[in-house]
Amino acid sequence: MFLFLHCVLVYCIKKEALVGPSSLPALPPLLLPLGVRCSVPGLKRAVLKWVPVLSWLPQYSMRENAVGDIVSGLSVGIMHLPQGMAYALLASLTPVFGLYTSLFPVMIYFIFGTSRHISIGTFAVVSIMVGSVTEKFGPDSDFLVGGNGTNGTAVVDVDVRDAYRVQISCALTAVVGVLQILFGLVRFGFVVTYLSEPLVRGYTTAVAVQVLLSQLKYVVGVHTTRFTGPLSQVYTLIDLCSLLPKTNIATLVISIVALFVLILVKELNTYYRKKLPMSIPIELILIVATIISYLAKFRTHYGVDVVGAIPSGLKAPRVPDGNLFILVFPDAFAIVIVAYAISISISKTMALKHGYKVDSNQELVALGLSNVFGAFFQCYVVTASLSRSLVQESAGGKTQVAGVVSSIIVLITILKIGSLFAELPKVTSLTPFLERQGVYTVEGSLFCGRTLPLASPSKLFLMIWSVTWVATILLNLDIGLAVAVVFSMLTVIFRIQLPRYSILGHVPGTELYVDMDAYEEAKLIPGVTIFRSSATICYTNAEMYLEALQEKVCVCVRKLM
Repeated sequence: MFLFLHCVLVYCIKKEALVGPSSLPALPPLLLPLGVRCSVPGLKRAVLKWVPVLSWLPQYSMRENAVGDIVSGLSVGIMHLPQGMAYALLASLTPVFGLYTSLFPVMIYFIFGTSRHISIGTFAVVSIMVGSVTEKFGPDSDFLVGGNGTNGTAVVDVDVRDAYRVQISCALTAVVGVLQILFGLVRFGFVVTYLSEPLVRGYTTAVAVQVLLSQLKYVVGVHTTRFTGPLSQVYTLIDLCSLLPKTNIATLVISIVALFVLILVKELNTYYRKKLPMSIPIELILIVATIISYLAKFRTHYGVDVVGAIPSGLKAPRVPDGNLFILVFPDAFAIVIVAYAISISISKTMALKHGYKVDSNQELVALGLSNVFGAFFQCYVVTASLSRSLVQESAGGKTQVAGVVSSIIVLITILKIGSLFAELPKVTSLTPFLERQGVYTVEGSLFCGRTLPLASPSKLFLMIWSVTWVATILLNLDIGLAVAVVFSMLTVIFRIQLPRYSILGHVPGTELYVDMDAYEEAKLIPGVTIFRSSATICYTNAEMYLEALQEKVCVCVRKLM
């Protein structure tokens, strides 16, 4: 709170220095640092800047916005349930922590966020990055206990392991939140510009592939060894293939049926989009699957893995373990960048569509506060979700009141009906996610060309995408991102260092000037030579620029200078 007030006061001082002292009474000197006075209007502007909800909530129109926000909030709230439970499994946590993550941070973003349409909460990419950290510092091998019987087989103490992983995720979330707040206060929002389009596309597709590989064990009903670090996906795939003879047929059948129903309903929603008053909420398949699983006793009769007991009620806030901060600090940087990049890209897309602006630095602060607050309530790192944001926007949501409505749905689930999902097969909770990721990966990478830029005329675009994809698949997520960013920046350096030089000629009968080496129709203008460089001139390429100019024009430029 002190840091927040200090930043508000500094903001006031800067504003008053620019616009001059206000005629209104100033705040008492004791409230200001170093005896500097700050005007009340400046303080008001600062508070509205740092707490955006105070600027739009008093002007909220019930007649224009309430219906759309409530309907979209209900739709997004229903989506939060399967996604929260499924993505918690990706983070190597029990499903209830995904529901917590879909509740508390949403309320904080409602207060401090500047986007009207994004849905904050769990997201696949961030979940698997958190999962890689929790598995790295809390592997199964650290929680083996002696088994019963004469063979002495060691088993994993699941309860102790899961409790420790929650501590790791909370510490990681707190560190990520603090870094995001600091970056926002120092106006570090520009960092996202270093994530180029091919880099983001390649990284997202690679993460989708990683998630699919890591969750295939639930589809076939086997228990694979968890691998972390470089080549972990290769080891996971080899281990999965070796366990295919032990496939649980009942789990596989449930997976196929659930995927078939999901794809069928998706196609029906698309085909009858104009005739249906609203899309069929396929997420309700969870309720049907839970009832069938309970009646057919899938767990006891067929050995199908289920979600398990979901404790009712909210847990008391708990301070994250500070001893783990240093441990997770190196991994937090990559998550900070990725979570912010995803959120700000969706926010700007929505803002551009609806004609308003989002503050990139305030978004960093809002995400940071959401994560810091959530860390005390056993949430893990949050960001915006594209699928939920699209639903929130298309269902008529116009403000973040829709987020409050969705969090109420999650709260009711946690308090009253969460325990009813105990018999839900894990593969069913993951199926909506697997269907989305599978279709995205297959269509985007192989058929539609929306992600793999084979049709792109830029070889550099394809090169950055390929290096990002390969590095992320073969290396860990954080190492892959670092390699991708370094390679992308190196391409910029090489483009500046080795630009293309050309002499432009005029195309007769037009106003076009094109490269004479590429177009025979282009003619030199008598007495004028147009020399073009494909890169900006700077000290790294100035010497080569002069040499190329001398070679092309056949004139010693140094003598002219």
